[in-house]
Amino acid sequence: PSGTEVNSSKGLSEHFSQTGNWTFNLTLANLIRKDILRFLDPLRDLSILRGAVRPGDTVHYVLDRHSSTHITETLYRLLPSAPPLKSQFHRSCAIVGNSGILLNSRCGEEIDRHPFVIRCNLAPVEEFSEDVGSRTDLVTMNPSVVQRAFGDLQTEEWQLRFAQRLKALGGSVLWIPAFMAKGGEGRVEWALQLIQDQGLELRTAVPSLRLLHAVRGYWLTKRVPIKRPSTGLLMYTLATRFCSELHLYGFWPFPRDAHGATVKYHYYDQLTYRYTSSSSPHTMPLEYRTLSTLHSQGRCGCTRGLGAIFPQNEG
Repeated sequence: PSGTEVNSSKGLSEHFSQTGNWTFNLTLANLIRKDILRFLDPLRDLSILRGAVRPGDTVHYVLDRHSSTHITETLYRLLPSAPPLKSQFHRSCAIVGNSGILLNSRCGEEIDRHPFVIRCNLAPVEEFSEDVGSRTDLVTMNPSVVQRAFGDLQTEEWQLRFAQRLKALGGSVLWIPAFMAKGGEGRVEWALQLIQDQGLELRTAVPSLRLLHAVRGYWLTKRVPIKRPSTGLLMYTLATRFCSELHLYGFWPFPRDAHGATVKYHYYDQLTYRYTSSSSPHTMPLEYRTLSTLHSQGRCGCTRGLGAIFPQNEG
């Protein structure tokens, strides 16, 4: 993980700014950052702070206001006392999506050269590092990932795999949307208990209860009617606060690439697009088109899925 203030060298900045004949538009990037700040404070909304709650406090779920849970002692102890990325600002950041478009891309070295790397949903990196890199500074973990990728921790083997994955993150920020929807309380508590019991260096963060609606509100003003922003779009919106240039990799919501070749839904598993079409609450093609527009305006650089490969046919 990177330190506090990072200013990349001129050579590094030029490398990213000119990748794929794309030129970074600093003026537009600053405008979108100021615009977002009218709706939310990404630095503070990145996590609930320990001083704002107490153990036992009742919390209503963001997507189910009729259901509630409580702040546990474990969660309270692992909440940050100050914004996790306070005083940080980076010349360039990579946000790595999980699309199969990254397979055989050999983007790993380029991704790892960014001073700050954001990943989504505890995606594995070690066996795919040539394509997706290995550096991680912030990674998200939806509670459902524990069920889908780690067998819901039903056996010792799955628990060991999960523990090893968390240990490999070192001192990264683990971003857990614990209060988004009912159903994952046990998985969140197990993960937090593991971090505490084993004294892992991980820094945990739990997004504010207003974050999802604030991000959605911002995009609605841009005439992007997103019902529920994906993790990737949330990360893009938040990262505008602590990154100058944002570079996206692996954001590709289509079953085929621009040349008609089949693309896996995730680079690391066998999920199909049929699976996502029936279960996903996100409007991924709309998000893709939105990010493509930002790319064309020079607001964000997009590689391997956006920028390097554009769809000729979204079907």
